[in-house]
Amino acid sequence: MISIIIPTKDGGDPLRRALEAVARQRMGEEVEVVAVDSGSRDGSAELCESMGARVERILPEEFDHGATRNMAVGLARGETLVFLSQDAIPEGEGWLAALVAPLAAEPEVAGVYARQLPDERAKPPERYFLEFLYGSSPRRQRAAGPEDLTLETTMFSNVSSAIRRSLWEEAGGFAEDIVMSEDQDWARRVLLAGHVIAYEPAAAVRHSHRYTIGAAFRRFFDSGVSAERAYLAGERPASAALRRAALRYARGEASWLVRNGYAHWLPYAAAYEFAKLAGLQIGARHRRLPGWLKLRLTMNRAWWSGRGADPYVD
Repeated sequence: MISIIIPTKDGGDPLRRALEAVARQRMGEEVEVVAVDSGSRDGSAELCESMGARVERILPEEFDHGATRNMAVGLARGETLVFLSQDAIPEGEGWLAALVAPLAAEPEVAGVYARQLPDERAKPPERYFLEFLYGSSPRRQRAAGPEDLTLETTMFSNVSSAIRRSLWEEAGGFAEDIVMSEDQDWARRVLLAGHVIAYEPAAAVRHSHRYTIGAAFRRFFDSGVSAERAYLAGERPASAALRRAALRYARGEASWLVRNGYAHWLPYAAAYEFAKLAGLQIGARHRRLPGWLKLRLTMNRAWWSGRGADPYVD
């Protein structure tokens, strides 16, 4: 059995479209949908139930990227765990089959993640961001040791992913002491245990964000905080790794914008990418910051507030 796990809160029309797309998948295996709803007021929980999903309800303040998904796994019956964001719309009727295929064909693969395509309203910088991270070529990611942990090797996304339950359990599930990037933290652990992560572009979802510059800073601040458990967990200096990646990204984005007729977006893209990089850099150095300042910089105030003592203080 395949269990599709969807955390929900006020998912609206994208959630409906995601559930309808899930229902259209062509699979020769039994599929169940498990949703954990954290206080929706728009009928999202009832929508899931009406479309055959099992729904567990929690309070909004109880939501946690890792813990909520762990709870859902405890409710799921499948040996293959598929994670899907409520605003990620599977493309076509073969998304699920393509996503889980590497798990059946390659015993060393612990998890698979899908391609993310921009929706019709995505701004050009977001379109480039998704093309940069994902792209059209499949890949297999390995890490022989901490020195191999990079943005490229630890890349993994629970926006749309499939995981062997046995290896999810072997790795201890998702971390519950990390503000976000529970997926990349899990990938780091299974990679270091000798397993492989697969990227499968034949499985694709429509999923993109329209962050303001301020929201982009806060989102990437949290990513920087979590990076020490993912792509900055290796032996390379954090600042040098971020600088190299940022320079490569900026050059590629400027070229892409000009090449695709978006040269007038260059000033906005420069401000937007500066905000993201600043968020990453400051987040990566969060241990030097007082707790009150972290509450101002984060996108996830409830997570930090609910911890009492700061879990990131050495």
